[in-house]
Amino acid sequence: MIANIAHKYLDFKFREVDRFISKPIHTQEKILACLLQNGSDTLIGRQYNFSTIGNKDGYRKRVPVFHYEDLRPYLDKILIDKQQNVLWNKPVRWFAMSSGTTEDKSKYIPVTYESLTKSHYKCGEQMLAIYGQANHKARFFFGKTLVLGGSKQINNIGDGIFTGDISAILIKNLYFWAKRSRTPESISLVPDWEVKLQALTDYAVKNDIRAFMGVPSWLLVLLKKIKADTGREPADIWPNLEVFFHGGVSFTPFEEQYKKIIQKPDMYYWETYNASEGFFGVQFSNDSKDMLLMLDNGVYYEFVPMSEWNSQNPKTLTLNEVETGQNYALLISTNGGLWRYMIGDTIEFTSTCPYLFRITGRTKNFINAFGEELIIDNAEKALAAACKAANALISEYTAAPVYFGDDNTGAHEWLVEFFVEPDDPERFARLLDENLKKVNSDYEAKRSHDLSLGLPIVRSVPKGTFNEWLRSIGKLGGQNKVPRLSNNRDYMDKLLMFIKQNGTGCTLQQTCRLRIQKPI
Repeated sequence: MIANIAHKYLDFKFREVDRFISKPIHTQEKILACLLQNGSDTLIGRQYNFSTIGNKDGYRKRVPVFHYEDLRPYLDKILIDKQQNVLWNKPVRWFAMSSGTTEDKSKYIPVTYESLTKSHYKCGEQMLAIYGQANHKARFFFGKTLVLGGSKQINNIGDGIFTGDISAILIKNLYFWAKRSRTPESISLVPDWEVKLQALTDYAVKNDIRAFMGVPSWLLVLLKKIKADTGREPADIWPNLEVFFHGGVSFTPFEEQYKKIIQKPDMYYWETYNASEGFFGVQFSNDSKDMLLMLDNGVYYEFVPMSEWNSQNPKTLTLNEVETGQNYALLISTNGGLWRYMIGDTIEFTSTCPYLFRITGRTKNFINAFGEELIIDNAEKALAAACKAANALISEYTAAPVYFGDDNTGAHEWLVEFFVEPDDPERFARLLDENLKKVNSDYEAKRSHDLSLGLPIVRSVPKGTFNEWLRSIGKLGGQNKVPRLSNNRDYMDKLLMFIKQNGTGCTLQQTCRLRIQKPI
């Protein structure tokens, strides 16, 4: 009886998905018209005369592209001056503190009632419907879902305005009936990461957990703790465990570790793209990690070709203009009060019928010190291939350029925390180099004869190094993470200094002469 009701509800929600799949362009045009109507009598709407914009061409000609720095004066009017009707025609009571990397300052992303209900929660239900459509024997709704969210407390900054990370905001405002099947709020919103880990462990081992939701890196920490504390395998503790809905970071470096720790052949791992700014994508089938672009979620999308990323006035494409196999930066207008906002993520479409995509990286997380245009997608593929060939598993990594010196060419330096060390460290570095050449022709060209770019320098760091560094700067847990790729040495040098000061040595895999200026 309960199963029939649940499946009928999921079928009903999937029909919503089916409608926007069948009419993608029409759906997006309706979204834009609705957004402009709601924004026309706001401060920004009057400034750019939204009421006279007739179509998508008029919109992209009239309204400039906004980066966070451009948006901040409007946010200050709400946060500091306590004004409303600035970016949206309904009160903005919540701000998500976005701290996806270890930058010192948080971004404050407006979250409205509409963005909560029509984007985050609506797409969350559609995610379950898409999963249920692909897996007709799904039974996750009979048990509990273990949600590992952020650790920031909800803070009241006055006049009924609150801040917190997006997971905390979602948990705080979740429908009462949905809260019953998830991790209790009293645990989810514990601010201290290590206290939360213990509380989650105590809760999880006593309940019929059937689904996980969270960031792969942090859930893996929890699963290892549970296994260490209980001496039992997760599959034995939760025989009905079925699916892990994951997002926040690429799952590729963690996939093999999860298969080792959760030894269930029928376990599913489903990719999601849910950010502070909105819920944008959900894996569409069991056979591929490609995600369906969510088109009826109060978000209007534009796409910036790679050639325009550094332009002050970039040319943008609408959904009907995109092509498969191209890298685009994502530009969004939302019912959260964001207008032509450069979110910083990059995607590549793998299909335009339906619109399927994969995340390829960040506009700021890349290495292009020597014209190699290395993006996260390249790095993930090359590392996965190198690990497979060298019998290794990676927990965490970061990479940065090594600049030209008097006696050296440039190079890429990689700090890698291995879950399983490679059989032959020197061979691993060579494999990484070979596979980077395979996935990136610019990298291959720059590596020609070692003229401008030498072999990569790979440093293996002790297990726990990345978490210990995050703890030392007060950013352990939640959505915090070290950038995978950086076009400067800021993070790399800070990590190296931390390792040196704490007496935990790195190992240089000597595949080429040492070329960095500051040895550990």
